[in-house]
Amino acid sequence: MMEIISYRGIGEKMGENIHSYIYTCMHFKTNTPNGKFQLSGETDNIFHINPDGILYYTGILDREKRAVHNLQVKVLDASGKLVEGPFPITIEVKDINDNRPVFLQTRYNGTVRQNSRPGKPFMYVNATDRDDPTTLHAKLFYRIAIQLPKIKDVMYFQINNQTGGISLTLEGSKELDPFKNDRYDLVVSVMDMGGQSDNSFSDTASVDIIVEENIWKAPGLVTIKENSTEPHPLKITQVRWNEPGAHYFLYEKEKLPRFPFSIDQDGIIYATEPLDREEKDSYVFYAAVKDENARLIARPLEIQVEITDINDNPPVCPSLVTVFEVQENEKIGSNIGVFQAHDMDQQGTTNSFLQYEIVEQSPLLPSEGLFLIQKVSAVIQLAKGSLRKQDVSQYHLKVQVSDPDFKTICHVIVNVIDINDQIPIFEKNSYGNLTINEDAAVGTTILTIQATDADEPFTGSSKILYNIVEGDPNRKLVIETDPITNAGYVKINKPLDFETEPMYNLVIKAENPEPLVKEVHYNESSYAHFFLKVSDVNEPPVFSRALYQAQVLENADINTKLIMVNATDPEGLPVSYSLSGDTQGWLRIDGVTGEIFTMKHLDREAAKNYQVKVIATEKGRSFLTSSVYFHLTLMDVNDNPPRLVKDYTGFFFCYPLKAKGSVIFEATDDDQPPHRGFDFTFSLGSEPLKYDWELSKINGTHAQLSTKHTNFEERVYQVYVKINDGGNPPLENTVSFPVTMCTCVDGRCYQPADTMPGMPTLGMAIGTLLTTFIVIGVILTVTFICLKKKNNENKANSKLAQSPESDPLRT
Repeated sequence: MMEIISYRGIGEKMGENIHSYIYTCMHFKTNTPNGKFQLSGETDNIFHINPDGILYYTGILDREKRAVHNLQVKVLDASGKLVEGPFPITIEVKDINDNRPVFLQTRYNGTVRQNSRPGKPFMYVNATDRDDPTTLHAKLFYRIAIQLPKIKDVMYFQINNQTGGISLTLEGSKELDPFKNDRYDLVVSVMDMGGQSDNSFSDTASVDIIVEENIWKAPGLVTIKENSTEPHPLKITQVRWNEPGAHYFLYEKEKLPRFPFSIDQDGIIYATEPLDREEKDSYVFYAAVKDENARLIARPLEIQVEITDINDNPPVCPSLVTVFEVQENEKIGSNIGVFQAHDMDQQGTTNSFLQYEIVEQSPLLPSEGLFLIQKVSAVIQLAKGSLRKQDVSQYHLKVQVSDPDFKTICHVIVNVIDINDQIPIFEKNSYGNLTINEDAAVGTTILTIQATDADEPFTGSSKILYNIVEGDPNRKLVIETDPITNAGYVKINKPLDFETEPMYNLVIKAENPEPLVKEVHYNESSYAHFFLKVSDVNEPPVFSRALYQAQVLENADINTKLIMVNATDPEGLPVSYSLSGDTQGWLRIDGVTGEIFTMKHLDREAAKNYQVKVIATEKGRSFLTSSVYFHLTLMDVNDNPPRLVKDYTGFFFCYPLKAKGSVIFEATDDDQPPHRGFDFTFSLGSEPLKYDWELSKINGTHAQLSTKHTNFEERVYQVYVKINDGGNPPLENTVSFPVTMCTCVDGRCYQPADTMPGMPTLGMAIGTLLTTFIVIGVILTVTFICLKKKNNENKANSKLAQSPESDPLRT
């Protein structure tokens, strides 16, 4: 049996530069007497074996020539006969770093677009190393050694140190400009050992880079002919990113019912359907480019599309029937109106250029061709002599409107209207004298007047407007016109006042809203007058104000003057004053002067805003009265001490106390709170209380009462607390509340009935029951006596009813 008794690893080029290099690899042993070892296989005349089993090699091993040697060892006896084997032996040659990396090219050429993405390789450099690729000996590391030019010492290019991919830096993506510098030269180096060893090998190569202009640019204005009959989708433009592999998308700038554009992955933009310029004449949207991770690469481009017009719309009449009016005395050539048709095709082009022509007139009286229309401006004019409404009041015209491809017939009506050549004439020029009381209500009709006009009814020429031109400078009166009869109703527009204006001498003018023709003028027939006398009516006094107001501190002294009211009688009679609604009895008024004074001490807490009615009474005639309200605002003074916000009777602690406890209570004040709210101070009411209790302020209105120990008896403790409001002057109040130490059941205070406050004793309960029975007995006795007495009275009445029949009459 053969076995290995020793082994030594073999390294590449072991023994190099050594004069004597015989190296033992393995030592084999066999049990065969006089057995000899023999070696075969890929020895390359380097590997040998001694007869006694020592495997060795001579010369230099080179892994790059043969990395694995497959050998066979066998054992022969003395006669050369095979005894054992052959046994396979595999010898792997371990790598050493004995090969330098080499670039595949000594010079590389590349191009890059302006504003390309940083970090996205636009070219690669490659090097090889013959050493074992699984070892660090062949791990290559790339770097840029030199960049020329290097502007402001900024690197515009970078290289992936593992792949050799060259890309732009962030600065290079921003700054590269072919118009400033369109060529850059790089020196790129590659190192083995991952670039981490000082003993690594290296190589260099030159890289020439041409900078080209950025092609990610918005195309110019894109024009599409409307309603195109070409097959769709229809290519209209294209955008391109600087590098291949980008993904393109379109985004709307404005929300549309449908978006009629698309883009493919070559950046070609299509119109997906025919477009109508009259529906929308232009579109603006964005083209965006994204990388493989759906991230935007660059700023989106704005795409502007304009839809060019074709003549696909006929002229449109302004309405089904267009109506014009012309006065019956108009001169030849007078403009009647402008007939403006519309064409939905693009304005300012031949497609929307319209021409006009009158093709029919009805009736043909007094002759045909009475009207003409300007061919381009569409102005309708009177072509022949003046029209007469008495002959024809209305003409019908057909107007032909045409563009280069379409014609449309429109209908026009011309109404002949009466001219205002007649003035309004009053049925009488004087309406005499009229007397009215000064207290007549506004809106009262005091007089009806009438004028007539011979022009055509219900036109601006025959409608009559009445105006008071003299005698009413303050417009106390107004005249309304009946639209059917043209009657005028003189009405009171503002209250009349005998004392200021006892009489009016009025002149009224009747006129038309339409101007008269030049040769006609208004004369005395269009004027009327009447005399109005205002009768005096006894009126109540009038206060100088609609409301009187004052304010005073609530602690004002008695007889403090608050305000003086003033009322005057229109007839000049004296006035007296009195108060009504003084529910608190706080005020009095001087009946002659109208001065109001305090009569008692005021209390803001009882009524912050106090309102009474002041009555002014006319003296000496009918004693008419008028009233006005006096509003008094009481301003607060600190006259109320603090108090607890409620009765605190439910504070308790479970006896015996196992730990210190606390309760919280709240204080308030009936005075007006300060701007920042109340800020009370709290303290215990007596010194002994400090042995058992302590008090701490929570905020301006709340405090916390805490036990200082747990050694309390089972009873009720009365705690006194002083509360100070800190006002001006400061007021203090001592309040108290009970705190009960009691046995608790389910977290609630439990007290036996005989110890609870207000529970009756047994004797008290029996006494209450006896008293109740006695009262019931007395009530029953009184009831029985009353019933018996009533029964006796009924019997007596029965006997009296029968006595007149048996007893003689007395005289």
